[in-house]
Formats: sequence, structure tokens, C-alpha cells
Amino acid sequence: MKIALTLGTRPEIIKLYRLALALRKDKRAKTEIIHSGQHYSYLMNEKFIEELHLPEISKNLEVGSGSHASQVGTMLVKFESEFLEKGYDFVVAEGDTNSTLASCLAAEKIGIQFGHVEAGIRSFDREMPEEINRVLTDQVSSFLFAPTRTAVSNLKKSEAIKKGIFLTGNPIVEATRENLEKAKKSRILGKLGLEENAYCTLTLHREENTKSREKMKALLNAAGKIGRKIIYPIHPRSEKTLKEYGLWEKAQSIPNLELIEPLGYLDFLSLCKNSKYILTDSGGIQEEASIYNKPVIILRENTERPEILGKWGWLAGVNEKRILQRAKWVEKNHASIVAKAKKLQTPFGDGKASERIAKIILESGNRR
Repeated sequence: MKIALTLGTRPEIIKLYRLALALRKDKRAKTEIIHSGQHYSYLMNEKFIEELHLPEISKNLEVGSGSHASQVGTMLVKFESEFLEKGYDFVVAEGDTNSTLASCLAAEKIGIQFGHVEAGIRSFDREMPEEINRVLTDQVSSFLFAPTRTAVSNLKKSEAIKKGIFLTGNPIVEATRENLEKAKKSRILGKLGLEENAYCTLTLHREENTKSREKMKALLNAAGKIGRKIIYPIHPRSEKTLKEYGLWEKAQSIPNLELIEPLGYLDFLSLCKNSKYILTDSGGIQEEASIYNKPVIILRENTERPEILGKWGWLAGVNEKRILQRAKWVEKNHASIVAKAKKLQTPFGDGKASERIAKIILESGNRR
């Protein structure tokens, strides 16, 4: 059985490397990894692959940046060519990126079974490009690996999908637990002169936020008024838009806001785990926070991870007043939030999702 595991961004690398290792161990299959090239800088790509000891990349399509249409179109052509040349029996991908959608469409169009890891998660916000990718991918996929019961319900009840749904958990659980141990060796706190629980970590990268000058300005205004050091490993998209909006100098001038380059995964994991709380629009970080029990202020109006709301995460949008209100509340109630969270289990599974998914794929043979 020939299996292709496709990916293109940092979150996909993190969530799929354990699945890649599980599939590689089985003698019944030959598993190869195809990288779309959606993330292509060293800090956004190769450094993660090196740290996580991902098996070698068989092919990099080197698609690079571009509009949604140009990225997906180029990937479709290149994925199809690669799939046909190699004669894969099964293709698997994770998440909601353009790489995920393109590899799904390319595979299923030519009769190759496709498995979607993280199927069924929904924000129900069609203004998000990621939501469009999720819905389309799930409608076409032969195998839907849902991380939670909520995701299963979304597929069955909201979208009337009846076949191919498997409740597996999310591979982020085993990936985070394993790498928290490795991250203990990180020296990032010392390098940045930080003490545990004395600072916040900030990330912002989603298009619906970065394309709005008003939101970016509101975020900076709020950051400057939070009475705590904030570390911001800035995504290239965010840096680019801040400069385009004439806000880069403002960001650099905020005394308690430290802008740094994107970090490797282990350093970033250490930074988040040891912060007082996190401000983010990232879905993956919301999941990780439920594993190392850190409060998260979600810089969005909705989340496709509703399981964490009121326990680990709270919505604030990118609104100065709401961010400051939520930050004040988290500061005041921090001890009780963390104490309650530690009594809970992460809603994203038991740390065996990769094993389950690998078993289902390997037992599928080439049946449709």
C-alpha cells in the first residue's frame, strides 16, 4: 500500500509527524511525505521539521505564496501529477489550509482515497477562508477523522454526511505531550530575560485579522495598556501588514511589547507554557493550552474549538475594550482558572489519535 502524507504549514508538521512515524513503522505500507511549499521560510518550515525529526520529505512542490486561487490551482496541478506518477493508494492531510483542500480534490478526482485529519471542526463563519476549506474537504473526503464528538455531530447533523466518519481524537495531544518534555531543555526564557508566569505570549496571523488596519491598531492599543510584558513572535504576514498600514513604528515603540522573530517549535512551546496567559487567534494554540492548562484570550469572534470555552479559553475579538476587560478578568481569576483546568482532561483525546488513524488507513486497503 502506497500512502502519501501531504502538508504545507507549521501546524500540519506538528500534528502529522507522529502519524507519519506510525505509518512508517508498518511493513504493509510505504509512506511518503509531500510538502506543498505553502510555508517556505526556514523559521516557518525547515526548523520545525528538524526539531521534530520528521521523516525526510519525498517531494517539495515549492508552490510558495500567492492568492487563494493561484495557490490552490497550482497545488491541484502539482499534486495530481505527483499522485499519478507515484501511484498512491491513499492520501492523508490535516486541517484547513489550501494545501489540505488541494490535495483532497486532486486525490479524490483521480480515484485515490483521501483521509482528512481534524474533520468536522466548524466555526460556522464562512468569511474565514479556512472554514471554506474545511467544509469542502469534508464533503469530498472518503475518510473523516474527527477529533471530538462535537466534530462528529457537525458532520452528521449539520452537513448530513453519513459514511466514513471516525472519532479518533486529535494528534495534537500526543505531539504536545511528547514535546513538552523536549521543551524543558529550551533556553528561550533566559535568552529573553523572562521569568515564569511574569509575561504573556501573543500571536496573530489569521487573514480576517491581519487584513484589517482597524483590528491591528486595536490590538496594539490593547497591548500597550495591559500591565504585563508581552512577547510577540511575529508572523511574516502580520509584520508585512503592520508595515503596510504604517503601524510598525507604533508596534516597536510600545514599552511592554517585545517583537521577536518566529521561534522553533520547542522554544515556542516553552514560551507559551511558561507565560501567565496567551492572547492568540490560533486554533492549534487553543488546543495546546488545554493540555498544559494555560488560560487563552481568543482574538476572534468565534472558534472551531468550542470545547475549550469557559474552561481554558474566552473570546474577545480584536477589540481594544474587550481584550482589556478579558485580560483584567483573567489576571484577577488566574489562580482559580488554572486550578479548575488542572482537574479537567483535554477535550481533544487521550493521546492515541495517530495510532488510531494509522490503523484505519492501513486496514482500508484500496477499497472505496
